[in-house]
Amino acid sequence: MNRKQFFLGIILASLIGGVVALAGASYLSKQNSATNFTEKQESSLVNYLNNEKFTVPDGLNFVAAAELVTPAVVHVKSTISVSQNQRRGADPFEEFFGFRMPDRGQAPREGRSSGSGVIISADGYIVTNNHVIENATRIDISLEDNTRYSARVVGTDPTTDLALLKIEAEELPYVKFGNSDQVLVGQWVLAVGNPFDLTSTVTAGIISAKARNIGILRDMENNLQIESFLQTDAVVNPGNSGGALVNLSGELIGINTAIASRTGTFNGYAFAIPTSIVKKVMDDLLEFGTVQRGLLGVQIRDVSPELEEYLGETIGVNRGVYIMEVNEGSGGEEAGLKKGDVIIGIDGVETFNVAKLQEMVARKRPGDKVEVRYLRKGQEQKATATLRNIAGDTKIVRKEVPRRVTFDGVVFEDVKADIKNRLKLQGGATIVTVDNESWKKSGAKVGFIITSVIGSDGRYRISNADDMTNVLSDNKGEEVVILGVYPNGQEYYFEVKVE
Repeated sequence: MNRKQFFLGIILASLIGGVVALAGASYLSKQNSATNFTEKQESSLVNYLNNEKFTVPDGLNFVAAAELVTPAVVHVKSTISVSQNQRRGADPFEEFFGFRMPDRGQAPREGRSSGSGVIISADGYIVTNNHVIENATRIDISLEDNTRYSARVVGTDPTTDLALLKIEAEELPYVKFGNSDQVLVGQWVLAVGNPFDLTSTVTAGIISAKARNIGILRDMENNLQIESFLQTDAVVNPGNSGGALVNLSGELIGINTAIASRTGTFNGYAFAIPTSIVKKVMDDLLEFGTVQRGLLGVQIRDVSPELEEYLGETIGVNRGVYIMEVNEGSGGEEAGLKKGDVIIGIDGVETFNVAKLQEMVARKRPGDKVEVRYLRKGQEQKATATLRNIAGDTKIVRKEVPRRVTFDGVVFEDVKADIKNRLKLQGGATIVTVDNESWKKSGAKVGFIITSVIGSDGRYRISNADDMTNVLSDNKGEEVVILGVYPNGQEYYFEVKVE
């Protein structure tokens, strides 16, 4: 090799190295800046299958899908405070300060609930059911290889019973989203989860029905619950909640959420939230921290003989979604929909029942437009409606991130709005982390909500996390009494010396 060839080789190698470095930087930038899970999954090389589709050979073979999915289905364990009713004697604090102190008794014992979750991106985002982690003070995740992580809640949506969690990990296996719209009744599926704390249990069955409404999310606030389940006869038990329902290509088509049983164990049918809803909710929680719910603004019921009997009139069609009322100022009213119209399609998709109509609308955000196909006095018509949010406008709502502050190894957070409403609190500071031995020994626990502090100068009301640190700073070197309530409503107090 002469000198010229040598230098040309060095230059070429440098160029190749630069291209590789730029590509790697671009990949990392895309992964970190993604605002939805399609971008996250497409920007990762984990679980990349080169677009290969698994075919079913002679005799059904579920091995390929099971091997692909099981490493990405996790066990979710939630720690929840459980109330204990304790009797107590006279309390000197009550006599001295002139008000009834909370019953200290013992700190609530810690209850446990568990279920499954599905990793949906290589950087540690996990989807599960809201009921699996609801009111949890701590959430622990176990991977198939028994690696353990502590998870934080990114956001929840009780109206669909979904939650998005995050663990601090990279290059994890994940399950790619499939298209639940393409799922057919009679199609083979696998249910993967952790029932009874058994790691990666796989069962097989078929899709028994689509767009099922079984009434398990009744009495939700504002009546915004969405039920349009995939029904399957794959064996699903309570520990499967939050687990994966996948097709034979190993693609996620649903999140297992309920079973039809009077005994609490599998009795023939199970139900999963379709990915048409799951993906939209997860993208909303990732980008905004809360779900963006677009509403058509109509009160509806399924067409049926019972409805005709209730109305005292003949509707004239056998199936469809009957409009009982149109809300004033809604997108439906603006589009010209009227009481008595029968909706039979949204965006070109037939919607012959309430569940399917709700599913189609739930995929949209406020400001999105939908094409509504409906019957009026037997004549088919079309209209375009602009969806609005619960406030009646098209604004995007962003979740307010509670302020956090740290004092001597203890992290406090402003009480979240939903908890304040549920417990009827004016304010408070939630303990998020306790890395102080004195506080631990005194009885401080994660999730405890501090509402007031008694110091040498009297009683201080705590409205937020800043109030808490200010009061502690003013009482350094003193013994103080911390009063508050656990998320389950049980009152409690403890004494600690402020260092």
